[in-house]
Amino acid sequence: MAQVTGGTLDRRAVVARLLEGRKDLLVVTGLGSASYDVMAAGDHDNNYYLWAAMGSAAMVGLGLARAQPDKSVVVITGDGEMLMGFGAIATIALQKPANLSIVVLDNGHFGETGMQISHAGRGIDLERVAEICGFSWTRAIKDMAAVDDLKPRLSTRDGTKFVTVKIRPENPPRVLPPRDGAYIKNRFRAALGHAPI
Repeated sequence: MAQVTGGTLDRRAVVARLLEGRKDLLVVTGLGSASYDVMAAGDHDNNYYLWAAMGSAAMVGLGLARAQPDKSVVVITGDGEMLMGFGAIATIALQKPANLSIVVLDNGHFGETGMQISHAGRGIDLERVAEICGFSWTRAIKDMAAVDDLKPRLSTRDGTKFVTVKIRPENPPRVLPPRDGAYIKNRFRAALGHAPI
């Protein structure tokens, strides 16, 4: 299989654009770089940062979308993290939460473990897998014009969406979100109007 490692988009610029003026959008981050990118775009009470939970971002997003059907939920994760939770694509497609969007920052590498080439970097098109599984709307995004087209879709509740954004294979400086899991959980619950537990 040919190597097609990532794309040319700047990951931080993409995430900042997607979250600009986000209002009440609920955001779940994948492990590592996706969390740093979301934090770099601005900390928010509606951000649910995952730590030490490799492969679970999409399923956390599914649970949240089902629990909060009147809110739009977006999962921002990387290709390596999504590959680890590969079965989630089929499960989400069967559940079809109309308020859930999965945005995969695809650099074709496992960025957290040494930039080894990932399966996506060797030609596995995650958005095509999602399409075949039955997601309502899928795309591979390669330029900022397409990012701008995606942005308003994240707030809609008209079908399950899956997008890969082809970013440069690089590791910008880390912008660390809070690391206290109980704090993140309770802050997020409070933003939804629930008491801490």
